[in-house]
Amino acid sequence: MKNKKIITKNSQDFLVKYINNPSPTGFESKGQKIWLKYIKPYIDSHFVDTYGTVVGVINPEKKFKVVIEAHADEISWFVHYISSEGYIYLRRNGGSDHQIAPSKRVNIHTAKGMVKGIFGWPAIHTRKSGKEKTPKLDNIFLDCGCKNKKEVEDLGIHVGCVVTYEDEFLILNNNYYVGRALDNRIGGFIIAEVARLLKENKVKLPFGLYITNSVQEEVGLRGAQMIVQSIKPDVAIVTDVCHDTNTPMIDKIQQGDTKCGDGPVLTYGPAVQNNLLDLIIGTANRNKIPFQRLAASRATGTDTDAFAYANGGVASALISLPLKYMHTTVETAHKSDIENVILLIFETLKNIKDNHDFRYLS
Repeated sequence: MKNKKIITKNSQDFLVKYINNPSPTGFESKGQKIWLKYIKPYIDSHFVDTYGTVVGVINPEKKFKVVIEAHADEISWFVHYISSEGYIYLRRNGGSDHQIAPSKRVNIHTAKGMVKGIFGWPAIHTRKSGKEKTPKLDNIFLDCGCKNKKEVEDLGIHVGCVVTYEDEFLILNNNYYVGRALDNRIGGFIIAEVARLLKENKVKLPFGLYITNSVQEEVGLRGAQMIVQSIKPDVAIVTDVCHDTNTPMIDKIQQGDTKCGDGPVLTYGPAVQNNLLDLIIGTANRNKIPFQRLAASRATGTDTDAFAYANGGVASALISLPLKYMHTTVETAHKSDIENVILLIFETLKNIKDNHDFRYLS
């Protein structure tokens, strides 16, 4: 594996299609279908829960269950109010950043199909120096080219329609993958690639592996909270993103010191089970996989928290991908980090035994 190319042309083609497809919180089904179609050759079975979390299973007959997990949803907006002049005001669906909105192009999802819109903003000539308003949730607005509310509604737009940015995938300098929703569909890509590598390398796992692409993380870890009750796993390895704190205007004292290109980030914190973390670190060291460290306080803020404290306690760990510009339309990750997260999860799974006892005092 060390000398083998991890991300292939076929897998990168899947990634581009998967990232470009809208998958807003609560409306993830189309993206989940793309993801499931890709992993089907590498799994034995699958199931989908009530709200759309998809789980591919290897060795479903095994009693000992290990989860590798990511989340499938992306931040977006809801249509909240349509003015008589035909301008549209919004509510967040997840942690959407109002400051990046002005001049962005969007897709408004309606029953009649996709409607194009733009975030308008007053021209610089019309704003008074020193008295300029900053973008806020109550003053950003969409313009879809309509002169009044009726024209907006005739397009199929109504309160509750979801709105996503139209920005698409690109590669910078042959090293960085850029797109909206790398948080965290890049995680879905990572766990799908782990499934592929297990199949292609004919790895026989002594436990059931549940490759889980959860919904609704961006509104409070909801998909993970539901699916952990269905799977009832013994172990959970969650992958998500964290901040590259070496970009401008970020305080490393507050946010830690992590950087794109320096490897996966392993988190220490109450939700992270220490023996499982030690296994992952040992795996990284033996396989010469570079990694970084990060400390969480009360919670990791990821699906790790939902798994760790469910069902009487699930041995859980978090492997994060350093990311620039989180919750913008140009989220940026280094290709080598993506490959190393894939490799670290792949190699870690090979070191977990059937009925592996991770209890702290065992």
